[in-house]
Amino acid sequence: MRPRASSNAAAHALVLAAAEAALSKKARDPVALDLRGLDGVADYFFICSGESDVQVKAIAEAVEERLRERGAKPWHVEGLGGRRWVLLDYVEFVVHVFHQRTREYYLLERLWGDARKVDLGLETID
Repeated sequence: MRPRASSNAAAHALVLAAAEAALSKKARDPVALDLRGLDGVADYFFICSGESDVQVKAIAEAVEERLRERGAKPWHVEGLGGRRWVLLDYVEFVVHVFHQRTREYYLLERLWGDARKVDLGLETID
């Protein structure tokens, strides 16, 4: 059974921190989805892309490091070795770092299309 983390406000703040960390590594197309109104596996998803395997790994590692600095450790990590789709599961929210082609294939945003998008309040890096 998955352990539950603290409050929704704390999860939301950590999603924003994950977005900042991802953008620091030039992540593309960041999107946060609020799944609380759905029958989802978490309260939030944060999704972003990298243009190479090396960038995907760098983004995932930057997110994990930034969130560790804030006292959050992932409950589960998948895909770091393959670098095509890295999943960092923090229970109340999940970070998905995709290689751009893998993201286009799985279309996770379309799968969770009923979820409300969360305003990250950040400028993307071109």
